[in-house]
Parts: sequence; structure tokens; C-alpha cells
Amino acid sequence: MRDPTPDSPFSQQRSPSAGEFQTDPYEPEVGSLPDRSDQDTEKVNKTGTTTIGIATNEGVVVATDMRASLGGRFVSNKNVQKVEQIHPTAALTLVGSVGGAQSFIRSLRAEVNLYEARRGEDMSMQALSTLAGNFARGGPFFMINPILGGVDGDGHHVYSIDPAGGVMKDDYTVTGSGLTVAYGTLEDRYEDDMTNEQAREVAAAAIKAAAERDTGSGNGIYLADITSEGVDIEGYDFDELL
Repeated sequence: MRDPTPDSPFSQQRSPSAGEFQTDPYEPEVGSLPDRSDQDTEKVNKTGTTTIGIATNEGVVVATDMRASLGGRFVSNKNVQKVEQIHPTAALTLVGSVGGAQSFIRSLRAEVNLYEARRGEDMSMQALSTLAGNFARGGPFFMINPILGGVDGDGHHVYSIDPAGGVMKDDYTVTGSGLTVAYGTLEDRYEDDMTNEQAREVAAAAIKAAAERDTGSGNGIYLADITSEGVDIEGYDFDELL
């Protein structure tokens, strides 16, 4: 085929150079998120929150407050269940952006069900915590810092999952905007070999202390009682427990 003549409209066309692409052709990478401005971050519906996980000699107790807020300045909901069952003997809290936390829970629950269907057995807590960390690090779950509590054949486990996917196991842990106040109460009252009933009271006291000072926490408490027999989640007013 001959080249176009100088006055042909096709003579004005040329292949764009690599530097003229508006975006990198190798982006976005798997699990990456678009850049967000501070204004975008402020628009995200966040739970604020205080969440606590305590391993006991009977199982695990996970406690959360009930308040959802917009940036900790406006209460958008007063009865949010921030702890959900994701496994026959494990539960996970919602901390950070509501949408990201809800999506995180749905994804983990689906993987747990798929594992059970394929293998005919429940996922161990070590495997579940590793999966949660991998999801937090590589998935589109915006600004989350949940607690995972569960029971398996190896014992009773509490993990905190940081937004970068770090997984840390401990006898007890606290996450959320009220953690500094809650930790003080928890450190003072925690004892080794507590029963679930004793841990419920300690967790409730720590959540109430946080609610007194943290604007993102309050309006009551949800408690997840986790044993080898299953997960029981109920909501309470503070005066019902203390």
C-alpha cells in the first residue's frame, strides 16, 4: 500500500508515543485502589467504634459498641451490629469504613463455606486468620482494622487484622477509635483463665469507658459468645451488663 500524499487527511495521523498515554498501561495492579483525596476519605461512612476480643478458658468473647458515625462527628446509626459470625465457631468485627468491612465479611464467609464444601471440614483459625490478612492486604477493603475471634481443635484464639494485612495473635486486643480508653480498663481488669461470663463483664466495662470519651462509640453493646458449640450474638444496654 502506498503512503498517503502530503495533503491527505491521513498524513496528519501518527502513532502516539508511550509518554502520551494518560495512564500507565500496566495499571491498575490487582488489589490496588485509585488515589483518594482527603475530601473523598471524609465522605466514607465510618463506624468509629470500639471493639474488643478476649480469649478465655471456655472460648472467646468479642464485644463492640453499636454506634455508626460520619467521621466521628455525626451519629448516622444507633443500632449497628458490628460483629458477625463468619465461621461455625468464629466471628469478626466491623471496624473502619462500613462498606469495606461488610464486603470483607461477605468475602471471608464465602471462602469459609467453599473450604467446608470442598474438604468436608471446618477451616482452622490459623488458616482463617491468614486468609483474612491476605484479603486485607490485597483486596479492595478500604480502611478496616477488624478483630477475629474463634475456637478450633488447637484452642481459643483472638487476632487483630491491621489495614495492611498484618495478623497479630494475643490473649486480648482492642481496635477502633476508642481503643486508648478501652485498653486502660481492659489491662486493669483482665485476668488469666477467665470464664466467658467474666470476660463479658470486663469487655462491657471497657466498651462503656470508651463510650464516655470517644464520640465514635456508644449506644449499647453487642456481645459474641464463642465456644466449640457455636457463636451466640446478642445486643444489650450497658446497664443490663454492669
